[in-house]
Amino acid sequence: MPELPEVETVKRGLAPAMEGARVARLELRRRDLRFPFPDALADRVSGRTIVGLGRRAKYLLVDLDDGNTLISHLGMSGSFRIEEDAASAMPGEFHHARSKDEKHDHVIFHLEGGGGPRRVVYNDPRRFGFMDIVGRADLAAHPFFRDLGPEPTGNELGATYLAERFRDKAQPLKSALLDQKNIAGLGNIYVCEALWRSHLSPIRAAGTLVTPGGKPKEKLSLLVASIRDVIADAIAAGGSSLRDHIQTDGSLGYFQHSFSVYDREGQACGTPGCGGTVARIVQAGRSTFYCAACQK
Repeated sequence: MPELPEVETVKRGLAPAMEGARVARLELRRRDLRFPFPDALADRVSGRTIVGLGRRAKYLLVDLDDGNTLISHLGMSGSFRIEEDAASAMPGEFHHARSKDEKHDHVIFHLEGGGGPRRVVYNDPRRFGFMDIVGRADLAAHPFFRDLGPEPTGNELGATYLAERFRDKAQPLKSALLDQKNIAGLGNIYVCEALWRSHLSPIRAAGTLVTPGGKPKEKLSLLVASIRDVIADAIAAGGSSLRDHIQTDGSLGYFQHSFSVYDREGQACGTPGCGGTVARIVQAGRSTFYCAACQK
């Protein structure tokens, strides 16, 4: 599933094509994705101007000029494709290849304005993605968002905050970090990477990073810094690799993944002087990659 940096990269790739454009027509080629489309979705979006694109956790937000926000989640296999004249580009890159098969093109934004007519196509072979629409003023109370914790790079995330969430918790540290009520949008890949950077074991109890008095230990402060850094680095890599949204050959600059432990089972740990090997274990049905030699 695309993680926060990938969704941020998609948002940045779509922005030049969508922001300020008028939706001449929203074309729905089926009645549902993972869930049925909201009633009259096409009518509610058609004719509206897109005033901005945003992101909350792993959700893409499309703000319209009537005060409504279109919410989009990419699910397991969803992606957007920009088509302008004969060229096309797919904003964002993922650990696994995304589909360009037109039979899986389920939602099409027919746009006009600025740079001329163009289409933004949502493609989703497995149809695990979904869309909804809600008034912007009601967004925080929406079921998708009301229980979400702070963003990984936001000012609300700090060692003191996590100490309050982790205190007396026997829950494995990785599971606690994946809990969206603790931190919004932090997924499997970047939890593995942040734990490796902070030399913390994914299987240790979350509460061991908090003092008996409820204060964050130094290792928890290091973890927060590692979370911020790994997400910021990934977003920066995506942003810096994005060129103009359309090239003459239809290509787009993509976020190139560079992982230190994720999906590197059996390879040497990259920590200087460690000498350990990256191992894979399964936690709550998900693969965890870490080095037992330097992550304690």
